[in-house]
Amino acid sequence: MIPIKNAKEIEKMRVACRTASEVLDRVSGILRPGITTGEVDQAAADFMAKAGAKSAFLGYRGFPGHICISLNEEVVHGIAGTRRIQYGDIVKLDIGVIVDGWVGDTATTVPVGVIDEKVQRLLTVTEGALQKAIPFATDGRRLGDLCSTIEDEVVSNGYSVVREFVGHGVGRKLHEEPQVPNFGRKGSGPKLKAGMVLAIEPMVNMGGSAVKILPDGWTVITQDRKPSAHFEHSVLITKEEPEILTWREKTLSK
Repeated sequence: MIPIKNAKEIEKMRVACRTASEVLDRVSGILRPGITTGEVDQAAADFMAKAGAKSAFLGYRGFPGHICISLNEEVVHGIAGTRRIQYGDIVKLDIGVIVDGWVGDTATTVPVGVIDEKVQRLLTVTEGALQKAIPFATDGRRLGDLCSTIEDEVVSNGYSVVREFVGHGVGRKLHEEPQVPNFGRKGSGPKLKAGMVLAIEPMVNMGGSAVKILPDGWTVITQDRKPSAHFEHSVLITKEEPEILTWREKTLSK
């Protein structure tokens, strides 16, 4: 069953998602050459505490970090540590917070300094695919309409979508029904209804779609070691236009 949130629950989700966005913006702002991923993770934990939130990731199925931080060819689920961020890196920040029992989930990919034009295009296309898919998160549409829009946009630009990891419903739990793949067929899948909240998150590779998990059991990398980008919004389905609960001022397209 796909959870349907009532008005009171939706307001709780708005608070959690707004908090996640604020934390993401603050963490994005401290990225610089020389800082370690561990320092970034600790800063995120401090920002969450000041906001009255806690990490939705720490301890989830044993995950050891407050956030997921993934660099360059790392796709998602990167673990913070002693690695130092370098000029020209792209850093994927995935932030999940719990506020009053509700989860806000959002992610972005941040360029550190000036990056290669080809990598910048990857980021722009990935975020653009998310923005093109969101309007399909409306009452009465099929989930496949949204998912196929992402895939079409990515493939038409010469990139590939990760198939082993997908978006999801979000609410009281970090992962709720339905799964939200970044690929699919128009007209397929469950019918979307007002009150559902979807975490839509394109994970796009510059090269092939194949990925593998490192020996740490968490960090996902591209098999061909080419760069990957990741953007995510939690989106509320309404009777009218979808509401981006994790909307932020700072995006690559603005």
